[in-house]
Amino acid sequence: METPPEGRDRAVPALPYYDAAAVNRLLPPAAAVAAIEQALQQGLDPAAGVPRVPVPVPAGQLLLMPATSAAGVGVKLATVAPANAGRGLPTVNAVYVLFDGATLQPAALFDGAALTAVRTPAVSVAAVRRYLPPRPLRVVIFGTGPQGRGHRDTLAAVAELSHVDFANRTTGIPPSLADADVVVCATTAREPLFDSAVLRADAIVIAVGSHEPDAREVDAALCHRATVIVEDVATALRECGDLILAAVPEDRLAPMHRPPPAGPGQVLFKGSGMAWQDLVTAEAILARAAR
Repeated sequence: METPPEGRDRAVPALPYYDAAAVNRLLPPAAAVAAIEQALQQGLDPAAGVPRVPVPVPAGQLLLMPATSAAGVGVKLATVAPANAGRGLPTVNAVYVLFDGATLQPAALFDGAALTAVRTPAVSVAAVRRYLPPRPLRVVIFGTGPQGRGHRDTLAAVAELSHVDFANRTTGIPPSLADADVVVCATTAREPLFDSAVLRADAIVIAVGSHEPDAREVDAALCHRATVIVEDVATALRECGDLILAAVPEDRLAPMHRPPPAGPGQVLFKGSGMAWQDLVTAEAILARAAR
């Protein structure tokens, strides 16, 4: 009788699955921000990551987002189905798979959409936190979906908010935009949402709604006037339509792990989402679950 290869007959334990409730319970907003900040402080270089791989499929797009660290290897598999909006279904769906870094055996599965909803605002707040004024913040958020609400909750976890206005296509531009300390753009818009001339001279703008080179949420004037923070310069020049369409020079883009000092003037954080962020977040959830 043929002898099975070593380990072939060993039982494979069931993978733990972290659904949306578990993701949000184990990694609340302040902890998510801290996980991102700690990873960057410990030397994580976003430029070393593998670029997102888009794969066209009949119903839309499949996105592959792999990343690796000393402790783990992970990949997010995400789908974008534009027609789902008319079906009453989410446009973006995802699952995240985490592998042990030493054995490369599967370690855990995560609700990928929930992971994205936690890590995206955590990255935004980590990028602009040093620039937030030391006063209760007036906030305007374009986008009423999970990312809009997530940015509100994450900002509220690290700063006091005095007022929050949500805006969408139905409500239009709120008058409070002119007084906002922080403006969040988390929409599917492909053209600028507002004229940046109305903003405060020290406004902080977060734009995270797109990873496409031909879509933008903010105008070119803001991109050229503000201090521009990005996740990674090469990624921004490849994926961030806000900056590409505005023809912002490379030397005006500051990576978030080497941000310029706080100073007067407006700040723009343009994020498109990167695979390292999912891995950092997943590993933080797994560590907190173990504790």
